[in-house]
Amino acid sequence: MFTIIVRSILIYCIVLLVFRLMGKRQIGQMQPFELVLTLIIADLATIPMADISIPVLHGIIPLLTLVIMHFVLTIFTKISTVLSKILSGKPVILINPDGIDYKAMKKLNLTIDDIFASLREKGFFSVGQVQYAIVETNGKISVLPKAEFAPSTCKDLKIKAQESFVPITLISEGKILKENIALANLNEEKVTNLVKNQTNAKIQDVLVLTIEQSGAGYIQLKKDKGKTFQVQRLVKT
Repeated sequence: MFTIIVRSILIYCIVLLVFRLMGKRQIGQMQPFELVLTLIIADLATIPMADISIPVLHGIIPLLTLVIMHFVLTIFTKISTVLSKILSGKPVILINPDGIDYKAMKKLNLTIDDIFASLREKGFFSVGQVQYAIVETNGKISVLPKAEFAPSTCKDLKIKAQESFVPITLISEGKILKENIALANLNEEKVTNLVKNQTNAKIQDVLVLTIEQSGAGYIQLKKDKGKTFQVQRLVKT
């Protein structure tokens, strides 16, 4: 029993390392050759776990071989556009200004329901709202709406807007993130005072606290509703 546990932990660590090396892609973002490798790796990993008569090394070597193969294919697809099209395919225009391309729909083995479902995911409920829809090589659909259905931007409305910045998380589940508070040009004392001023609670009671460059913040206690607040600009530009 102990042997099986050790083998399982070892194979798990190897597979985890393999996927970390392959990158943080979700299933829907993978190219076809990446998805095939992922499925094979998952299958190979279970064999030495379940059968202790198979040496662990016989399970690890195929996994590492597939990783090397993945990197080689990735390099070649970057060098050769022909090979890239063979392994990953190429984007297909599914909807154009004339409507749905029936030949493309059949080539991709899609139904009208599939197309409508994909459009709804993008926020469009009619083909008439779409100028172009392109099926990418990973199976996702990119949509370019017609001008009258495109969302308005500040540029369209001639409104001057400030640049957006990613909020910095200062506290996460009751813990101060020291690297982040330094990034926000703060220290633990200032963060503690900020929490006290906004909620009169302890750091341990805070579920999340974020701050933006403009001074706009969000705080939520573990057992309370969240709220937004505004302080003076804290983050260096």
